[in-house]
Amino acid sequence: MSELRHAEPRPHASSEPYLHRVLRAQVYDVAEETPLERAPRLSKRLGTLVMLKREDLQPVFSFKLRGAYNKMRQLSTAERARGVICASAGNHAQGVALAGRRLGVRAVIVMPQTTPRIKVQAVADLGGDIVLFGDDFDAAYAHARELAEQQGLSFVHPFDDPDVIAGQGTIGMEIVRQRPGDEVDAIFLPIGGGGLAAGVAAYVKALYPHIQIIGVEPRDAACMKAALEHGGPVRLPRVGAFADGAAVREAGSETYRLLAQHLDDLVLVDTDEICAAIQDGFEDTRVLLEPAGALALAGLKRYVHEHGPFEHAAVAVLSGANMNFDRLRHVAERADLGAEREMLLAVSIPERPGSFREFCALLGQRSVTEFNYRYSESERAQIFVGLGIEPNSSDRRQLLENLRQAGFPVTDMSQNEMAKLHVRYMVGGRAPNLGDERLFRFEFPERKGALLRFLDAIGSRWNISLFHYRNHGSDYGRVLAGIQVPDATATEFAEHLQALGYAWTEETDNPAYRAFL
Repeated sequence: MSELRHAEPRPHASSEPYLHRVLRAQVYDVAEETPLERAPRLSKRLGTLVMLKREDLQPVFSFKLRGAYNKMRQLSTAERARGVICASAGNHAQGVALAGRRLGVRAVIVMPQTTPRIKVQAVADLGGDIVLFGDDFDAAYAHARELAEQQGLSFVHPFDDPDVIAGQGTIGMEIVRQRPGDEVDAIFLPIGGGGLAAGVAAYVKALYPHIQIIGVEPRDAACMKAALEHGGPVRLPRVGAFADGAAVREAGSETYRLLAQHLDDLVLVDTDEICAAIQDGFEDTRVLLEPAGALALAGLKRYVHEHGPFEHAAVAVLSGANMNFDRLRHVAERADLGAEREMLLAVSIPERPGSFREFCALLGQRSVTEFNYRYSESERAQIFVGLGIEPNSSDRRQLLENLRQAGFPVTDMSQNEMAKLHVRYMVGGRAPNLGDERLFRFEFPERKGALLRFLDAIGSRWNISLFHYRNHGSDYGRVLAGIQVPDATATEFAEHLQALGYAWTEETDNPAYRAFL
């Protein structure tokens, strides 16, 4: 496994092989056998046959109801009479609620108070008893466990349960039935906690060991990669919130055990690549995948780009399409960067007549997607520009070379997260008298009054000299803040940061900050 070592597997939770568990799984009272479809445009572009397993077509637009229903079907009559409970802000919640309605079982769903209203309403429409608690999944999960103990409810884990894993494994059973195993080279699977990947891997490897099982994780939420490197599940200090359906801090012990045995490779993808995959999925299916739903497709693209095309077919499981409409703007903005159809540049030009036009002439016929310029009293001015470029070509390299040869110092900002999230919307110029300013990116749970609570936590001990907040249609707010920190209070400020309780990254040395803010 590239960059990963196989860990020593732990003892099995049950003596029954997962092949048998999957074959006996009861999911089709609620789940559909989803189609395995060719992606013609993407196949042509990649030079390899790409097949899409359409779990976005399930009744709740996600694969999660398979595992939830199979788990609940295994409960005793007494357990069903008491009811079930889960913690989830998304697809697992809807799966448990639908399964509960179909089986006539009370389903309590604990959701963070930060859960978007559309998701809460979707669970309510399916008959779930909703309990809103805490600011994040961890708080909701702990509360659900407490309620399960207090009320005698059966807990339905989102991934780390043999019956849940077996239910998700029916996807693998369908894939090799829909396309002969000797015609499939690899199956790409999204990994959050690992239930889907573990179930499919265990089933497919038992029958077709030559098929590569390749997991895909968000680069900023790679809990399974951490587990494989550590030799067991390890808790990440924080995870990115964009692919919220896969934003899991700690892999399951049983999912880890199975994937340590069966996973052939693991691919990490970033936000831009996920957004580009959402666009690819739309162009071939006309369906808008949610970020976690496009993970496998993003990983397939990256793998082919790095290793070349497959001989036969590569399958990507499209795991869900519960996309919040207000996220589409952010996805569209980042998709071209992920597909390498746009680049963001910071360019220094002489502050003299004619230099601005000279710079523009060097851009040629390229499409300008964004342009920010302000007069500078110094000898040089900074320009922030977005340009359309040809993907997978030398266009990027040639443009950078042309600008430098013409005497325009340039920095490619296409991979600079702060520039993409904040700077492109707030280019303005330096404040010359702020020698003690430091720059930070913060994330905080998005809910009513959250911004005020964030400012209260920052406090009035230090002056805020720059502030930018932009809603990206997700469960977390993102802020860029300049804070004046005199040297005499640096230690006190560091202690204050650690006690805040918010995820933060210092950006004081970021070149985009030095150039534009």
